[in-house]
Amino acid sequence: FVEVSGMLKAAAVNLAKISNDLRLMASGPVAGFGEINLPPLQAGSSIMPGKVNPVIPEAVRQAAYQVLANDGAITMGAQAGELELNAMLPLIADNLFISLELLNRAAGIFMERCIRDITANVEHCQAILENSMVYATALTPYIGYERATALIQQARFNRSTIRQEALQSGWFTEEQLQSILDPYQLTKPGIPGKKKGKGDKS
Repeated sequence: FVEVSGMLKAAAVNLAKISNDLRLMASGPVAGFGEINLPPLQAGSSIMPGKVNPVIPEAVRQAAYQVLANDGAITMGAQAGELELNAMLPLIADNLFISLELLNRAAGIFMERCIRDITANVEHCQAILENSMVYATALTPYIGYERATALIQQARFNRSTIRQEALQSGWFTEEQLQSILDPYQLTKPGIPGKKKGKGDKS
């Protein structure tokens, strides 16, 4: 019983974590991440007209937390047995079946009413990436740590981007930056870009 309940607990933790991440990624769009759009299943909220509440992820979290609570009851019930007799079997069985039903229904609803219809805010995500200082990390192999740090400081001071400052510095051409700062290439192992910038000392 404890082993099975532990597996359900692990699944519940994963569902809760995914739900939390989706809520965070969909937060906004003004003061949050706003990277994805959740299906608008609830028209507004009681105090914020037009807001799309993450009702499905929140419902899944509640189901997951109940499974965690059930696991605690099952654990205590299992350890309460004496020799070959355990008077807590009704408690264990009841909570175990409840957890199975909760996870089964929660996972199904999560897929059908939420995950299947999630869309990405592509333009917003591209803007976030373009304005991120993380691009300086990709340039470090070419210009060194100190110059990359200087680019970040300059970009913050001028309220510009790493790409703009790198181009303005004369260390890279537009073509080189397109290759080095290609988001897809940055997800691959190794140093992005095939050609080295003008500022590389090697």
